[in-house]
Amino acid sequence: MTVTLSHYLSLGALLFAMSIVGIFLNRRNLIVLLMAIELMLLAVNMNFVAFSHYLGDMHGQIFVFFILTVAAAESAIGLAILVLLFRNKNSISVEELNELKG
Repeated sequence: MTVTLSHYLSLGALLFAMSIVGIFLNRRNLIVLLMAIELMLLAVNMNFVAFSHYLGDMHGQIFVFFILTVAAAESAIGLAILVLLFRNKNSISVEELNELKG
C-alpha cells in the first residue's frame, strides 16, 4: 500500500477538524486554545508540504517556513501574556482576559 496525496489531505483535514472542535469546546483554558491554534497551523502546513511534493514545486515548503516562524512568535507572545495573566490573577481563565481591557 502506498501513501498517496489523499491520505495526507485526509489526515490534515482530520487534524484541522480536531483543532476546530478543540477551540469551540474549550473556551476557558488559554493553554488548550493555544495548542488548538498550533494544531490548526500544523495541519495546514502538512497540506502545503503534501501539495508541494505532489506538484514537484518547492514554493509550498518555503511557505511552511514562514508559517512556522509566525507560529513561533505567536506562541511566545501568547505564553508571555499567559504568564502575566497568571501573575496578576492567579488563574489562566479566558474569562478574566475581559478585565484586562484598557
